[in-house]
Amino acid sequence: MLNVGKIEEGFVLDHIKAGKSLSIYHHLGLDKEDCTVAIIKNARSNVMGKKDILKVECDINTLDLNILGFIDHNITVNVIKDGNIVEKKRLVLPQEIKNVIRCKNPRCITSIEQELPHIFVLADEKKEIYRCKYCEEKYSE
Repeated sequence: MLNVGKIEEGFVLDHIKAGKSLSIYHHLGLDKEDCTVAIIKNARSNVMGKKDILKVECDINTLDLNILGFIDHNITVNVIKDGNIVEKKRLVLPQEIKNVIRCKNPRCITSIEQELPHIFVLADEKKEIYRCKYCEEKYSE
C-alpha cells in the first residue's frame, strides 16, 4: 500500500487524466520552484479507471489556473490550509492562454519575432478549439 503523507499548506490536483501529471508539473513551472511535490501516477479511480494526482506544498498563488484549465478543465483543485481542504476550485476553459503552446505556422509572426508571446484565444468552446491570435492557425495536439 502506497502512503503519501498529508500536506499542511498548498494544493492537491485531483482527477488528472492518467499520464498527464508530468506535463502539468512542467507547464506549471513546479520544477523551478523550491517546494515539495508528490506525483502519483495511475492511481485507481472509480470514475476514471486510472488517474494522476499532484500534491504540492507551496503557496496557492504559484498556481496558474489558466494553464490547468487549458490542459484539462476537469481537474479538481483542492486548496489546503493547516492540513485540511478549505476550498475546492473548479476549472474552466480560459478565453486566452499565453506561452503555453507555440504556433506551428511557419509564416506566423511569432516564427520571425522571437520575443513575441505566443497567444491563443478560445475560438470554439464546445469543440475546445484555440487559434493563434496573430495568424488564426488552429491549435491541435
